[in-house]
Amino acid sequence: MIELKNLVKRYGSHLAVDHLNLTIEDGKIYGFLGPNGAGKSTTMNMMTGYLSATEGDIIVNGHNVLEEPEEAKACIGYLPEQPPLYMDMTVKEYLMFCAELKKVPKDKRAEQVQAVEEMARLTDVSGRLIKNLSKGYRQRVGLAQAILGFPPIIILDEPTVGLDPKQIIEIRDLIRQLSKEHTVILSSHILSEVQELCDVILIISHGRLVANDSAEHLEETLRGSSRLNLVVKGGQEDITAALSAVDGIRALKVTPKEDGTCAVTLEQAQGADLRETLFYALADARLPILEMKQTEANLEKVFLELTDDRNQPAAGEKKRRRLLRRHPTAEEAALDAPESPATTEENTHTAALEETEEPEFDDLYAVELPEDGEAPEPDDLYAAAPPEDALSDAAEESPAEDAGDDKEDAQ
Repeated sequence: MIELKNLVKRYGSHLAVDHLNLTIEDGKIYGFLGPNGAGKSTTMNMMTGYLSATEGDIIVNGHNVLEEPEEAKACIGYLPEQPPLYMDMTVKEYLMFCAELKKVPKDKRAEQVQAVEEMARLTDVSGRLIKNLSKGYRQRVGLAQAILGFPPIIILDEPTVGLDPKQIIEIRDLIRQLSKEHTVILSSHILSEVQELCDVILIISHGRLVANDSAEHLEETLRGSSRLNLVVKGGQEDITAALSAVDGIRALKVTPKEDGTCAVTLEQAQGADLRETLFYALADARLPILEMKQTEANLEKVFLELTDDRNQPAAGEKKRRRLLRRHPTAEEAALDAPESPATTEENTHTAALEETEEPEFDDLYAVELPEDGEAPEPDDLYAAAPPEDALSDAAEESPAEDAGDDKEDAQ
């Protein structure tokens, strides 16, 4: 089991992982999802001890990664996104070397190397140099070294990158086989792969955990209302009036188009099917439906919705807590409480800025035009005196610099 407690990772001013709390249970396959730069690989690197955390604790099978690094790392097999391979070794030499690093007993190394070669389908290339292997086979070698020692936890960062379809199927079967005796954590950008393989899906956005549940439950949670998209011929006001009389519509948006039709988007309550009702309501109002399409949440829509909260952070935070299925803390509960604009630090600072008048740009370096209306010469523009404040910061030239200038003029 792995516990992440208030985990933080900063790179200068950039917050890569933002107070992450997570418990990973034994015997399941966990899938890490998130856009590029969300903090997936950083979190995995901290879990394996490759990176140190700025704040927080990581407990692996009762061992703190910071206080007991060797004991914690012995519980984890790790395949990074770029496998750490020695290109001038053969596959068998490299795996024997990794078995020695993992302190596999000497009398069991050959047996374990042969076992992981068979599991990763590497038996036929065991004697070949790694540099002569394809990218797919190199990925398999990296996976084999992660399995060596048969640790209870296996972490795989993009394990199917560079593999052909047949190899992908074989690796997925291997991951399912490993999950019978190991806890497997994998990251992937292939949503269908995560949905097919994983028991639990973890979605990370901007360094924060926004979802922690099965794919089915995530879809059901965000499928609280299904959406209907229609194209209706008629005016915006007429369509809005006709649909306002229909019960069961949770949200409605009518957008007029140039061709005399309107794009209608509406949300209906969970389990409701208003298509027939909408048809008769618009038909009675002499507003023909040219197109009707129903869309429901799937993992792709869940992912896009949960990772697109830049413009509405408060709404995204509420949705994140709902999907994590845990009781909110006092700090989180404060997010739902209405905040008085007059008492916020941000608004106070903004009000102070509004009261302070800044000088206009033209007032700083103003040049008066001649009365006859002629444009000033370029030399006159640069002869304008700067403000007195600027003069106070100017450094005076030293006598040595003046002497040097006179010497150059004489030459």
